Amino acid sequence: MSFVTEFNSLPLEALVKKSLASSPAAVRSAAATTRSTLADFAALISPAGGEMLEMLGQQAHRMTKQRFGKVIRLFAPLYLSNECINNCSYCGFSRDNSILRVTLSLDEVRREAAELKSQGFRNLLLVAGEHPKFVSNNYLRDCIATLHNDWPSISLEVGPMETEDYRPLVAAGSDGLIVYQETYDRAVYAEMHTAGPKRNFDWRLETPERAYTAGFRRLGISPLYGLADWRTEALSVAAHADYLLRNCWKAAITISLPRLRPCAGEFEPLTHLGDRELVQLVCAFRLTFPDVGIVLSTRESPRLRDGLIPLGVTMMSAGARTEPGGYTGAGKEKIHQTVRGRIVELAADAGEWTPSATRATNATSQFNIADERTPGEVAERIRRLGYEPVWKDWDAALTA
Repeated sequence: MSFVTEFNSLPLEALVKKSLASSPAAVRSAAATTRSTLADFAALISPAGGEMLEMLGQQAHRMTKQRFGKVIRLFAPLYLSNECINNCSYCGFSRDNSILRVTLSLDEVRREAAELKSQGFRNLLLVAGEHPKFVSNNYLRDCIATLHNDWPSISLEVGPMETEDYRPLVAAGSDGLIVYQETYDRAVYAEMHTAGPKRNFDWRLETPERAYTAGFRRLGISPLYGLADWRTEALSVAAHADYLLRNCWKAAITISLPRLRPCAGEFEPLTHLGDRELVQLVCAFRLTFPDVGIVLSTRESPRLRDGLIPLGVTMMSAGARTEPGGYTGAGKEKIHQTVRGRIVELAADAGEWTPSATRATNATSQFNIADERTPGEVAERIRRLGYEPVWKDWDAALTA
């Protein structure tokens, strides 16, 4: 049985109603339990739970310190390509967006990675749009292989693949796979994905299982908050995490908490997840899943990121750039513009998201970041909060 089968039988509507009706006593009981259920999680994300954030925060802090100590694992995304054949209404890389695109060569990938290594990073996340012409399996394998000797941990955030297509990527040196379901609401998913292979909801939902079978030892999941009701999304990802912990138990599981950010196409969020609710989610996930990693990206402001560190966050990106060549300007000589998937001559007045040829130094980013501090500044802030920034916590030699 795959998670799709289990997901289809989830009483999500009933769980959301249970959450909305939860009492303070139910919240206290859920926070104190050692064997949490989805019903407990529903109580923790309830309006009543939102009124008890101080208590939830104290509990989550104690749990995080007990299971993870006082460390924050740092990583950086390296964008390989912003070419994409999918139309996703909320994404800057969407096929029909008129943006500046590029795919980095292996030499350019090494150049970007060398810059990140000089900043201290040893954990790398390779990111690319889904386009088999530009981002083939062999291309990804070669990127991983060329970086493997210098990078103890390489994770991927790329288009879903078959298990057999993942195996060469694991053999080349990749140890983690991140896949956002984007939204667990089937109706909203169909509305948001109008063209391309990403339209297949079930195929994407089963991706972590295929990746696990292929040998990845880290699996990351998440919705993209801002597309559907946040409680429904959170309950869905909690059910997904529970399934993976039971069925993919040899892998470490991480949960991200990304909220929509401004991007090309100027998509406006359909729903709202406020800062207070985000804090509540961090606490709820920590109390329900004590050993799961919780990831926070530079989508969030410095003040909010700093405040969430004691409550359950275990991994953070820093100094991120969300376009290919964003760290060194690599690839700027071959940038091209696309309109509805077709390459066109660079426009002189292409607008905010596609800068003119005279001032273009990089391809268009996937989204705007909110925390623009340097990696060094983030690491120093972590230290001042009494935590230790960890640049490296794994080496392939441990399993050689």
